[in-house]
Amino acid sequence: MTEYLTAYMKSAEERLGRCSTLTEWQKLFDEHKDKIAFMQHERIVHFLVTMMFALILTILICTLLFTQNIAVLVLVTIMIVLIAFYIKHYYFLENTVQKMYKVYDAMLAKKEELSEAAQ
Repeated sequence: MTEYLTAYMKSAEERLGRCSTLTEWQKLFDEHKDKIAFMQHERIVHFLVTMMFALILTILICTLLFTQNIAVLVLVTIMIVLIAFYIKHYYFLENTVQKMYKVYDAMLAKKEELSEAAQ
C-alpha cells in the first residue's frame, strides 16, 4: 500500500503539472476524488485495527500484572511489535491523505487557471 500510494501521489502531481485542458483536468479530478475516498476508507480500517490491537495489548498487560505468566509476556511483546508497525503505517496513511487534500486544492486552483485561459 505504501508503494502504491507514493507512486500514485507522484503520478497525480506530475499529471496535474502537465494538464492543459479542462477535459484532462476533469478526468484527473474524478480519479483523485475516488482515490481520496479509497484512502479514507483504508485509513478508517487501519485506525480501527490499531485501536483493537491497543485494547488487546492493554488487556494482556493487565493480565501480565496479575498472573506474571511467561506466555502472556511473550504475547505482550508480540503485540507491542505489531502495534508499532500498525501505528507507523497509520501515520503514513494519515499524512498521505492530508497531502491528497492539498493536491485536491491544487487541482481546484488549476481548474480556475484553465477556465481563465479558455476564455
